Amino acid sequence: MATQTRLLSYLDIVNRCGNMRVHQPSPIPSEFDSEDLVPLYLTDAPNSPIIGLLRPQIVALLNAENQRALAHGAPPMWAGVGPGATDTAIPGLRMRSHTARIGFHAAWDTPAKRTAAMAEMCARWRDAGVFPDVIGPGKWRAEMYPVYRDPFGAHDRGDGDNGNFAFEMERAACALFGIVTYGVHMSAYQETVGENGERGLRVWVPTRARTKSMWPGFLDNTVAGGIPSGMPAFEALVKECMEEASLDEALVRAHVRAVGSISYYFRTSKGWLQPEVQYTYDMVIPAGADPTPFEPKPSDGEVERFDFMDKDQIEAEMRAGRFKANCAAVLIDLFVRLGFITPDNEPDYLKIVTALHTRFDYERW
Repeated sequence: MATQTRLLSYLDIVNRCGNMRVHQPSPIPSEFDSEDLVPLYLTDAPNSPIIGLLRPQIVALLNAENQRALAHGAPPMWAGVGPGATDTAIPGLRMRSHTARIGFHAAWDTPAKRTAAMAEMCARWRDAGVFPDVIGPGKWRAEMYPVYRDPFGAHDRGDGDNGNFAFEMERAACALFGIVTYGVHMSAYQETVGENGERGLRVWVPTRARTKSMWPGFLDNTVAGGIPSGMPAFEALVKECMEEASLDEALVRAHVRAVGSISYYFRTSKGWLQPEVQYTYDMVIPAGADPTPFEPKPSDGEVERFDFMDKDQIEAEMRAGRFKANCAAVLIDLFVRLGFITPDNEPDYLKIVTALHTRFDYERW
């Protein structure tokens, strides 16, 4: 596990999670800051919504996909226009830095068609060994994620193309297209009172299995996971609680409550784009209650162990960089909600709270 030589501030921790800014300096400078990012529109219609951002190497591959389709006598999958842009060698795809736009060709006019096209293309890239750090061996999840026209809109699910649902795609491949993804994070905790009446907090904290492909050995939230396509957020959490932490379904349904969300734009060390929303939940262990049913236990191999850590321990581990980045952000949000981080004791309070609820610079896409 990587360790820090300098203790991180709360703002540092939040910025490590939300380290990406679109077309402006990032809070943590990156070699990828100067990359030209091309907006991915749903279609080539003038009023089409933007659903993602594309790095130059992905744009080049989409050009190659159109060439491949034309060579096989099929219509191109991708179309694009841009003000003042000039045609490339690929019919229907026109690009120029800062003015380009790429979207599905008009033939892919339903969620089902787009889903099938993306599944075939991404699986072919996987099998060809393209981007092994994202969709290679051990990275491919075989789990479908939803893509929405408006990332802040309703999580509807319709058969036609009139709702917010646009299509679904392999979870691992979302980072290749800068697609917004969604997850659930739950904190199981108990508030305490010291001998002198001081408030305290203990939270169940898992250590991720060393065999995990992402963030192995780092500290996590009590329960966390993605929201599979077609599954309500709370049901995804119930599933994760049972699978990851051996928590009884009835206990979860009785004691877990939705408390909000955080959002951030994370860029990986290889430059891949991960705008994410995490719906947050609390499971408060009642004072005086039998703690046994509330104790999480490893179940599916995702977690090495659970520790019931107090706030000082958690803060020390966070400042040392030992938490998975977004899990540290969720715990900082918990500290804010419970009044442990306040405007009076944290000079960066407003910067922290704002950074935990970003719109991904969406207006700049």
